Amino acid sequence: MARTHVHLSDIIRGQDPLILPPGTTVLHACQEMQARRVGAVLVATPDRRLLGIFTGRDVVCYVVAKRRTAMTTTLAEVMTPGPDTMSPNGTATEALRLMEDGGYRHVPIVAGGRVRGIVSRGDFRVGPTPTARQRD
Repeated sequence: MARTHVHLSDIIRGQDPLILPPGTTVLHACQEMQARRVGAVLVATPDRRLLGIFTGRDVVCYVVAKRRTAMTTTLAEVMTPGPDTMSPNGTATEALRLMEDGGYRHVPIVAGGRVRGIVSRGDFRVGPTPTARQRD
């Protein structure tokens, strides 16, 4: 059954999103993304105030393609600052529409000025989802 009529609060309940400070290196962020099998990092202050988002696409476009060094480049240098967000009271349909209109795959969920979670297009798939390919 499609999950388009549910509230985002139901989708993010119990979620432990990957949140890192802006001074984190791209290398460390990528290692955390791989370990947690996620496609995005929420960049935030220690009290969970959202500063930006960093995705796998950002690695390609702003690090690799620009020949930057992942060991020294920080998230603050390459994140997307001030991304669009949604409230936990929003619906999956609204989130999908926002992603489609904005051309991105992840939306941070924020309430009271603080990060509560994140949703991605994959959260709304119907049926079995393919798993990430494991590499040696």
